[in-house]
Amino acid sequence: MCLILHGMAGYEAEHTARMFFSGLQRADTVPQEGDCLLISSKPYAQMVFLRQNGEARWTACAASPEQEPADREYALCRLLYHFLQEKTGIRPPWGMMTGVRPVRIIHDMRAAGATEEEIRARFVDHFECTPERFKTALRIAEVQRPILADARPMDYSLYAGIPFCPSRCSYCSFVSRTVGDKATRALVQPYVDCLCRELKAMREIADECGLHLKTLYIGGGTPTSLSAAQLRQLMGCLAETFDLSRLSEYTVEAGRPDCTDAEKLQALKEYGATRISINPQTFSDEVLKNIGRRHSAQDILDCFAQARAAGHDNINMDLIAGLPGDTVEGFRKSLETAISLEPENITVHTLTLKRASNLVVEHRPDAYDDVARMLAHCDLLEKAGYRPYYLYRQKGTLQNLENVGWCKPGYEGLYNIYIMEEVHTILSAGAGGSTKLVQPGVRHARIERIFNYKYPTEYIGQFDTVLARKKGVKEFYDAFAGTNPETTYQQ
Repeated sequence: MCLILHGMAGYEAEHTARMFFSGLQRADTVPQEGDCLLISSKPYAQMVFLRQNGEARWTACAASPEQEPADREYALCRLLYHFLQEKTGIRPPWGMMTGVRPVRIIHDMRAAGATEEEIRARFVDHFECTPERFKTALRIAEVQRPILADARPMDYSLYAGIPFCPSRCSYCSFVSRTVGDKATRALVQPYVDCLCRELKAMREIADECGLHLKTLYIGGGTPTSLSAAQLRQLMGCLAETFDLSRLSEYTVEAGRPDCTDAEKLQALKEYGATRISINPQTFSDEVLKNIGRRHSAQDILDCFAQARAAGHDNINMDLIAGLPGDTVEGFRKSLETAISLEPENITVHTLTLKRASNLVVEHRPDAYDDVARMLAHCDLLEKAGYRPYYLYRQKGTLQNLENVGWCKPGYEGLYNIYIMEEVHTILSAGAGGSTKLVQPGVRHARIERIFNYKYPTEYIGQFDTVLARKKGVKEFYDAFAGTNPETTYQQ
């Protein structure tokens, strides 16, 4: 189906439409034939026109040119939302909400003095979220409240990215290369060398800015796709460069059992990791094969046992609802298997269809009708003593659903909360890294980004430019010198 935006119709209207139709393709004019959706916003009128399966339908309403832009946009989205809800029979669980951080709305409204009833009305009446989704967001806000109250504006988190994997999963849209081919293997050691240099430079910049390291996260890709020696080199560099004794959390993604062995798990523990991820995505061998994984469910169980034997006492496991070939009962079994292992965290993702992933081409959107029923089984986590602690949404997520991190009390993943709620700066090293600079001590803070080169070859080949760009960190904080930002992030 093609999408035509006319007049002042823009971003929010487009993403409202995408809740109901996946794979919309933008067009400039209405085609003579075929399915199409036209959204028009003019000073005196707003209109939605839908042609589907040869049938044309439309709706319109009067508009006032005196309306504020935000009010006009909301009115258009509401018109569009109710029209498409009626024509498709779809009831998005988050209603009209298109933002990725629902919990942030609660924190911000509380800080502004809103009552609990006003917050509920914002979710349930204004956005038309279901009461169940609002309840989840509210619970998460309560869990996060003391953690955010303890955050300080001059804290920062550090991310080190490893853009290599043993194989590429079909749903993946991240920048990563498989280490199986000779050309990629030749990149790994130069990449680790450059990454260590960048991390040392970032420590110097952080000290110059007066920043305090709060959490450290090594992600990917798959960090354990490095050899044991390379992993020790990287983590040894971090141990020498940063004061790990002051860290509140040190996470390493050890997600793939086909490249995570006992030696590497021991190295992670030896060099200071306090939290690791072992990510099955599913415990179905058939579904693992469908997504391009080269390991079995038993390999996941064995890897988890090795991690416990190595002394890891804070383990996260990821599952994905909506993978090709999975069923509601199959997802439930995967969830029950994960719970039986008693990891400290279980993160439940909803499959997101992105242009850079193979699934967009290979699978039809109507193959995912059961995904909401899969997520309904998350009540098993509640019964097992887990509670939701962070939530985010992505554009293109199936059925406009969400990703939720669950944990045993006291095992909240701090980095996940900090990056979602944009409490402080995240300095990012490695290919594809995106440093997010957050103005200290200010709600709705000014945020700037500094991007590294996307691909490992670019990162290595233009490494001097990577380092030069990081001077922007000091320039950003110099702009706020003397503003006394050492205050608590109040909730």
